[in-house]
Amino acid sequence: MERLGVHLDGKEIYDIVITDSFDGLKEEVGRLRTEGKKLCIVTDSHVEKLYLEEVKERLSKVCRQVDVFVFPAGEEFKNLDTVRDLYKYLIRQAYDRKDVLAALGGGVTGDLCGYAAATYLRGIDFIQIPTTLLAQVDSSIGGKTGVDFDAYKNMVGAFHMPKLVYTNVKTLLTLSEEQFISGMGEVVKHGLIKNKAYYTWLIRHQKEIMDRETDVCAQMVFESNKIKRDVVEADPREMGERALLNFGHTLGHAVEKLKLFTMPHGHCVAAGFLAAAKMSEKRGFLTLEEISKLEAMMAGFGLPMTVDGLKEEDVLDAVKHDKKMEAGQIKFILLKEIGHASIFKDVSREEMQEGLHYILEENGVCQ
Repeated sequence: MERLGVHLDGKEIYDIVITDSFDGLKEEVGRLRTEGKKLCIVTDSHVEKLYLEEVKERLSKVCRQVDVFVFPAGEEFKNLDTVRDLYKYLIRQAYDRKDVLAALGGGVTGDLCGYAAATYLRGIDFIQIPTTLLAQVDSSIGGKTGVDFDAYKNMVGAFHMPKLVYTNVKTLLTLSEEQFISGMGEVVKHGLIKNKAYYTWLIRHQKEIMDRETDVCAQMVFESNKIKRDVVEADPREMGERALLNFGHTLGHAVEKLKLFTMPHGHCVAAGFLAAAKMSEKRGFLTLEEISKLEAMMAGFGLPMTVDGLKEEDVLDAVKHDKKMEAGQIKFILLKEIGHASIFKDVSREEMQEGLHYILEENGVCQ
């Protein structure tokens, strides 16, 4: 078992626990003094079948009452309608400000449950029990919660820190190949923006990672968690450095929206950061050899390097509606070198167009 403390203003506010079973869940939640509290597990219809009974059984030993709210699996249900249904359920079950929510599942569940916790009765406690790689290395950490609004991803949200993140890496064994690869998009991003040694480690352990060897995956999750934890502690409300975590997301979110969320988030991020890496190369920050090595790494992890069915102009127009716009300018993240990202506010439409030109396909042929 590994443990990381997350601190704000010098105080530890929650722990990230990384282990290979749910055996320690009772003890970890018990530390939060939940004996007299009600707890509602929020999960989706897919995860319900895999882990709900085991998690519920363990939590029932440290909570006065454990309830369950299940919503249909899928990004299309990460919206205010589902949050409204959850509010209604909590009201009917008489949940008050001392009670707790628990997000059991992937990024959709964690974001949705966290937003409900942030806004129900002006804020109640919640814990994260992430079961997908993407959630374990990214969305469960840092307190960014939210839901999609119409076609705009995470447009409605709030900052609300969990009280615990409990990660069982054995849940990675039940992920589809597509979901696992999606999580690798965020993992590779962490090495690119903050830690060249970790980036190299990922290349060296590519086979073990893709074989989902538990010990190697646990180390990978731990290292990614350290990177995100350090960035979040330095900038909890994304006023500066935390924006580095958006590397690949500016173009990636636009692609995700235009693909109507049929392309997994991590795949969109990977395509987005390859375009951004190419833009970095054009500015003289990266070499062509480094771009080639990145592409080889992405191929080894099954990450897409091209996107089909989209036009450059449509993607660029979608970027205008990105929530990272600031006073009409986009905060774009580029690599000064592998392992060192920086925020730029002078990226032109022409530069983004050139990056997109590198990853977009037309009629199945790279432009």
